[in-house]
Amino acid sequence: MDITIIIPTYNREWALQRAINSCHSYTLQLQIIVVDDGSTDNTQQLLATIPGIEIYREAHWGKPWAVNMAFKHAKGKYIKFLDSDDWLIDGILEKQFRLAEQENADVVVAGYQLFDESGFKTENPWIICDDFIAQNLGECDSSHYSAFLFNREFIKNIPHRTSFASANFASRDDRCFMLEVALNNPNLAVTDTPALCHLEHNKGRLQFKHGLASVCTNFQHLLIYKNILYQLQHTGRLTQRRIDAACGILWPLAHWIAKDSITEAVDLVNWLNELNPNFTIPEKGVLGFMYKTLGFKNTEKILRLRRFLKYEWQ
Repeated sequence: MDITIIIPTYNREWALQRAINSCHSYTLQLQIIVVDDGSTDNTQQLLATIPGIEIYREAHWGKPWAVNMAFKHAKGKYIKFLDSDDWLIDGILEKQFRLAEQENADVVVAGYQLFDESGFKTENPWIICDDFIAQNLGECDSSHYSAFLFNREFIKNIPHRTSFASANFASRDDRCFMLEVALNNPNLAVTDTPALCHLEHNKGRLQFKHGLASVCTNFQHLLIYKNILYQLQHTGRLTQRRIDAACGILWPLAHWIAKDSITEAVDLVNWLNELNPNFTIPEKGVLGFMYKTLGFKNTEKILRLRRFLKYEWQ
């Protein structure tokens, strides 16, 4: 097989056909694996009508389990991961396959197009960056990993981490996956056109949920960054540039965590200041003044009180 396309799905009967239909090629040998993560809609009935795909079903354990299980059955030289509510741009598989072969690439990267339920919104081209690790830490946009093509041999020891996900709580497994890919210094090839159509919608997602699950997402994000930054520090690769990139993510993350646990958020800010003693608070105006004069903890207490009063008055 040339390319294996892995599509995890859960209650995506409304979008799944489009995702699968976008996975076609007149010249390549494709293996399309769909893993139904315990759907309760008519996903199984739909899949039974679609020829040329491999179908697996598992209990509702979540996206990482589904992807890892599918990877065990993958036969393609290259792998593409596709969310079942997104779809591929026509001809992109051939284009990325040729690039991978010509440039002996470990990862073929690309930009993507953004849609909402009313149609096309914008195009996000691939940003050229000379530090792939810094880019994935947050220095600039790192695109969407479903727009990429991965050499199967290169990622065979980089699973989607189930320690950061479950079916009932949010996950950042794809963020962790891409950071681990970056740590392994892949040889990149850049696609000069977008590869993916990514749909924004209000329906539930495999990765992102609300309430308690969204709290878990924030803590998972923090644990991933602690792990990755430790690895960079341990191997002597934690440069100031990469610290700055991480701080750009960690500072707003501290604010989000403070909504549920000010103590944990304060610990994060203290760690952030240890990482970068010259860190300056990016907020401007009244909020920036409050952070600088009252401190992070007191400011977050005031913001929490404000949210509470606003809720009570509604």
